[in-house]
Amino acid sequence: MKDRHNRTIRYLRLSLTQACQMRCAYCRPDWLGNGDSRGDLTAIEIQQLARHMVDRHGVSKIRLTGGDPTARKDLVQIIRHIAGIDGVEDLAMTTNGLSLAAHAQDYAAAGLNRINVSLDALDRQIFEQITGVDGVQLVLQGLNAARVAGLWPIKLNTVVMKGANEHQLEPLMRFAVAHDMEIRFIELMPMGPLAAQWSERYIPEDEMRQRLSPHVSHWEPLRQGSDSARRFRVELSDGQTGIVGFITPMSCNFCAACSRIRITSDGAIYPCLMDRPAGSLLSAFRPQFDGERLEKLLQTALERKREEHPVTGFVTMTTIGG
Repeated sequence: MKDRHNRTIRYLRLSLTQACQMRCAYCRPDWLGNGDSRGDLTAIEIQQLARHMVDRHGVSKIRLTGGDPTARKDLVQIIRHIAGIDGVEDLAMTTNGLSLAAHAQDYAAAGLNRINVSLDALDRQIFEQITGVDGVQLVLQGLNAARVAGLWPIKLNTVVMKGANEHQLEPLMRFAVAHDMEIRFIELMPMGPLAAQWSERYIPEDEMRQRLSPHVSHWEPLRQGSDSARRFRVELSDGQTGIVGFITPMSCNFCAACSRIRITSDGAIYPCLMDRPAGSLLSAFRPQFDGERLEKLLQTALERKREEHPVTGFVTMTTIGG
């Protein structure tokens, strides 16, 4: 499957729900409740969608997002359905990590390969100010449970915001390196609750690296490919080594290598994270599954995929799942 700029789509990001146990400052506005899940794709519909993308278009990588996917009571069933599709080589999930201590083993047993966990601070007070939840210890316990369960490698995602967590970059980097996890520092995007404050809160990659450089003796660039992160193998001042990445949608976008399509829990198609939806897939599933109808809707949506993302976003992150 190709878009109109001849980019091949190999990666499906599937948001399972708008619900989340956190209310992160950059993601979930105060006015937004936990949403009405009655219109969400069912576990069977999600399986039908995933199978179509794999069988018809060779999609081999699928990521489950949200909201937070762990808010779905049928998450284990969904993982099992997708993992059972021949051709799915990489089934990953992005989560806030709050429930991993209790359920990491269940997710791994169902067929989940690996996880990304949002971790915007190690300091308890800063973490709560950003997320609205006193939960950093739960997340740290969840990371350990995920490692034990074999959900590996683990990547940590940190959205960097001036006046919030810029002083957490060094401890977060050292934590990730010490625990053999890759950390990715993410530039704030002008979308969601902080869109109006973006220019005051935005920290570009070069400033992040300036903050980290006194603690890093060597930066070795790694091949980026279609990965959204600009990755470096780093050697810290104490001799430890690890991987640090920067996701730079604003200072250096990676649109030319984009291989993604995003579908939300209610069936909306987003060719791009920061663009408007390009239609809905629901008519291809209800009252019954229609593969040819689904194909037409997908192709029509891809015709709207821009060469580069818009300057500002149109939706909240909790809707589209990052």
